[in-house]
Amino acid sequence: MPLIRASKHSELKPEDLKLECDTSNFEFESTQTIEPIEGIVGQERALKALKIGVEIKNQGYNIFITGLSGTGKYTTIQKVLETMRPKATELFDYAYVNNFEDPDRPTLLTFPAGKAKQFKEDLKSAIKFLREKIPTALENEPFLSQKKKLVSEFGENQQTLMTAFEQKLKEENFTLGEVKTGDMVHPEIFAVIDNKPVLLPQLEEFVQKKKITQKQVKQIVKKYAAFQEELQIVFRKSFQLSQNFKKNISMLEQKAVKDIISAALESLKEKYPYEKVKKHLEKLGDDVLQNLDVFKGGKPPEEKTAAGFIIDYFKDYEVNVILDNSKTKERPVVVETTPSFTNLFGIIEKSFDPSGGWYSDFSQIKAGSLLRANGGYLILNAMDAFSEPGVWKTLKRVMLYGTLQIQDFSNLYQFSPSILKPEPIEIKTKVIFIGSAQLYSLLSEYENDFNKLFKIKAEFDYEMKRTKQALNEYARLVKKLIKTEGLLEFDKAAIAKIAEFGSRYAGRKDKLTTRFAYIADLTREASFWAEDDGEKIVSDYHVQQAYDANKERNSLGESKIQEAILEDVLLIDTDGARVGQINGLAVFANGKYSFGKPTRITASVSLGNGNIINVEREAGLSGSTHNKGVLIIGGYFREKFGKKIPPSFTASLVFEQGYGMIDGDSASVTEICALLSTISGIPIKQSFAITGSVNQKGDIQPIGGVNEKIEGFFDVCKERGLTKKQGVIIPIQNVKDLMLKDEVIEAVKNKEFHIYPISTVEEAIELLTGVKSGKITKSGHYQANTVFGEVEKRLREMRRLIKPTLPKQESPKKTTKRKGTKK
Repeated sequence: MPLIRASKHSELKPEDLKLECDTSNFEFESTQTIEPIEGIVGQERALKALKIGVEIKNQGYNIFITGLSGTGKYTTIQKVLETMRPKATELFDYAYVNNFEDPDRPTLLTFPAGKAKQFKEDLKSAIKFLREKIPTALENEPFLSQKKKLVSEFGENQQTLMTAFEQKLKEENFTLGEVKTGDMVHPEIFAVIDNKPVLLPQLEEFVQKKKITQKQVKQIVKKYAAFQEELQIVFRKSFQLSQNFKKNISMLEQKAVKDIISAALESLKEKYPYEKVKKHLEKLGDDVLQNLDVFKGGKPPEEKTAAGFIIDYFKDYEVNVILDNSKTKERPVVVETTPSFTNLFGIIEKSFDPSGGWYSDFSQIKAGSLLRANGGYLILNAMDAFSEPGVWKTLKRVMLYGTLQIQDFSNLYQFSPSILKPEPIEIKTKVIFIGSAQLYSLLSEYENDFNKLFKIKAEFDYEMKRTKQALNEYARLVKKLIKTEGLLEFDKAAIAKIAEFGSRYAGRKDKLTTRFAYIADLTREASFWAEDDGEKIVSDYHVQQAYDANKERNSLGESKIQEAILEDVLLIDTDGARVGQINGLAVFANGKYSFGKPTRITASVSLGNGNIINVEREAGLSGSTHNKGVLIIGGYFREKFGKKIPPSFTASLVFEQGYGMIDGDSASVTEICALLSTISGIPIKQSFAITGSVNQKGDIQPIGGVNEKIEGFFDVCKERGLTKKQGVIIPIQNVKDLMLKDEVIEAVKNKEFHIYPISTVEEAIELLTGVKSGKITKSGHYQANTVFGEVEKRLREMRRLIKPTLPKQESPKKTTKRKGTKK
């Protein structure tokens, strides 16, 4: 009995296949009359999230942005923040100064914006004033008279002390003189013999000359020893007098200049009435009093040591301004494109002396971008922050505790040549990470404290609704590019064509892509082609030319595959019919350019236990989504045929001549139809290609890349010659996504090519075989002479063939319970 032929299925009409942007949506003739747009287009959800993150000042409301693409994303976010940021709260300047009590711990001074630089200049002027006035005060009356009196008193006391001692020596025939030993001269006591001073070692000569006796020598030596002890006492008293004299002179100098120092620093205290500044100035004044020699000119301003190290005696009085906000009127927005440790957190620079040593001081502390953004926003690439050594660990600590400790990078490795530990700085910077959704998910799941620190996620969509407002925003976006890059103006037909490609990039008629890097490139290249033609305004022809030229540049891979198909290197049939063989459709991506081509899928079946072998998986060439799709196919067969007939076959599915990774479930319906053909023995028309996902109930689900897939199969058929029987079968849900090129639409219009929408596997198999799929009758079996009927029939035959080989189950033994017997 012949198979029941399937009824005719409806196909799509030409008007279903294209997207034409109506130029009446635009209220202008060319972009000459419109204003450029500022900010981000079509991202209301993300902008609301940004606004919340920007305005909430509590800890942890940092922002993680996902979905942005293109080279201008940092600039885009920067401009958005500049427009929505609230009015700046009080900004501060930060400066480090010498800690006179502990130079290894520099002191932090905080000023209102613009004050630190002034303070630095004012203190510099004050030190210059002291360098001029202190020497003058110490060279004029009444200081000179008072100093002269102290000098006179000191001289008199010294003279009285030495005169009394010398008189005592004289009375005992001794005198005080000096002896030179090498280059050194020191005081010495001489014995006086014959009115001449004699050293003790010379006394033996006088004994030999019988001028003195041995007894007298002993007396002289004894007295000498006593006078030596007394001389030491005299020296100690003299030293004490000298110390008191120096102290009195120092006190006199300090008293003479104290008012000058006080006058210079008090004016600074009045001008900068901040507690820490006052304390620093007090300590600075005390240090000046203790180092008047430097100001008097007793020491040079700079001195070079023997090792070549230069000492600047006035550096301790300088101010190192590490952040000057004098020109910052709004909350700072800082973009750090190279977030290394030193760029982000600052650095303590080191100087090296000729001997190979090093030194650092407060003047060598430098700020990083985190401090420059204090009170505002710091924009970073999340992946860069995590890949740079030490950055995330330190940044997390700063965000958790709100303080920044500028340190040497080598401190991270417990090996630091710097012992400086500057006073920490309070940080109120809002950190904004830009990264992928995948990275956000990983950090949210596995990184401690990440969710606590980044409470705001701003997701930028890759598409937006295609409305009249959106189309006009597209036009203003093009205008912005024209203005910033000096491109030619576009007429409204050109803008409409750009919008059509915007929908094509988005993959749906009712959407526009928000990945404006593609649109910007198309705009630039269209302007180039118009200028190359000598035109003043870009038309839709130039936009199409730009698109075609870009496609040609990137289509080498597509051309090679097409060539291999036409030369029968890659085997694809576009006419005839064959059992278990079907044309699937695949999308190949090449950067931002993608294209579709047919691929042969075959199925084979043998007796077995219902297992479906995914050859790609066994070869390690199948992705997880494709693996899932094959498992769903098994579920579909159990749903359709396994309720009354246990599966008694083993099948294998393979993408023929596929040598790379395969993923996705868009070939699920293709593989099901190949299996149905193989089991039933009904051939599939090779003039068709089919794509579609499927669930276990046999419902067709939408797929991606539908336009590329249709055009890919059409190109192959066109090169081989259109037979008016060829076509593509697609999910009905993808009809609204169709935006095909004009030659495909023209072929459909002329009935040379066909596109069929389907919603079930039954529709697909009927189109592919021309045989009715079949329904279940009242007997519980599928209609005879239909696809499903033939499948069921074949499965029953396979079951009968395999049943004798199944192991027999033993019948359970019956147990007879006798009367009166207990069990």
